[in-house]
Amino acid sequence: MTSDLAKILPGVATSFGVPGFADPLGITHQIAGARRVALLLLDGMGWHNVPADPQRTPAFHAVMTGRLGTARPISTGFPSTTATSIVSLCTGALAGEHGILGYTLNVPESDRVLVHTRWTDDPDPQIWQPVPSILDALRAADIAVTIVNRPDLAHSGLTQVTTGQRGYVMAPDPEALAEGMIAAVRRERRSFVYGYYSGMDSAAHLHGNSSAQWWKAAETADILVQRLVEGLPPDAALIITADHGQLDIPASRRIDIDDDADLCKGLRVIAGEARVRYLYTEPGATRDVHERWTEKLGSVAQVLLRDQVVERGLFGLVRDQHRARIGDVVAICEDDWALVATKREPAAESRLIGMHGGMTPIEKQIPLITVAGDGTVSA
Repeated sequence: MTSDLAKILPGVATSFGVPGFADPLGITHQIAGARRVALLLLDGMGWHNVPADPQRTPAFHAVMTGRLGTARPISTGFPSTTATSIVSLCTGALAGEHGILGYTLNVPESDRVLVHTRWTDDPDPQIWQPVPSILDALRAADIAVTIVNRPDLAHSGLTQVTTGQRGYVMAPDPEALAEGMIAAVRRERRSFVYGYYSGMDSAAHLHGNSSAQWWKAAETADILVQRLVEGLPPDAALIITADHGQLDIPASRRIDIDDDADLCKGLRVIAGEARVRYLYTEPGATRDVHERWTEKLGSVAQVLLRDQVVERGLFGLVRDQHRARIGDVVAICEDDWALVATKREPAAESRLIGMHGGMTPIEKQIPLITVAGDGTVSA
């Protein structure tokens, strides 16, 4: 399986003339002549979730109707989840190579479940994720790199293995995010600026896609895009993309693993997330778990052994040291099904409305939007 998301920054590096990278997406052509590049990652805004309303989100409407920049769908990797995707974006590598194989994973030789979005320094970030960041290659080529992101993420394990902490500008709100990105891209003659906004993702998780809260976050994202487009200098370009899409999960399509003794039998640890489950089994129980889960859930999920997942290339090539992080059995939900775990995981996670992580087009297709500097937005 490929990930177009992982090809964006290699294309940016190529456009800057940094040796050793390729540009299969044609980023160089799309931002031709740009000496300064700003990349905005909108968490959860998949291609099918782009809010193109002419009154409420005029910038996105202009993009999706061809009046502002260019837009096309590309793919994220597997699983379609934030931690995996952001590491792929920043390293150009798939999950099997960089090792961030899901939202949560069982740390090998333990019963511990590591939540990557809350990870700090254990396991050691540089060992757990060994692939260097492309941003370091940009820095080495004398391109000024600035990260504009939330204060609570500045020292996270994910930040350490993706953007790094050098050049990190704290942005506690969308207004500060816009100001920080514009100031940074204008400051140097050759610059790359990365910004991140999570409002749409959070609203979809808690309230659902197209809820009033989601639309409020979408309007905020649209204003952010307008500010960036109108604030960029003429020799700059803006790239907008996402880490995954979102789909709403009805209550009737949720199966509680913890409420089914047959599903729990033989399990040591459950990880992943509701749309893609990693099952770590008791010694000698893998085949039985696989058979039971296939029998009970085969109509709602692909139930695969670890070796099958690796052989199918869902994670790309998997480094030997990363294989044990994958569940002995992996269950990938079909359609809009979800496998919640109401006792093993925080209750709030089982109550989420918007979910992702699986392989449906809604989850995997994301936008690649490029806009030249000195632009204007009109509905």
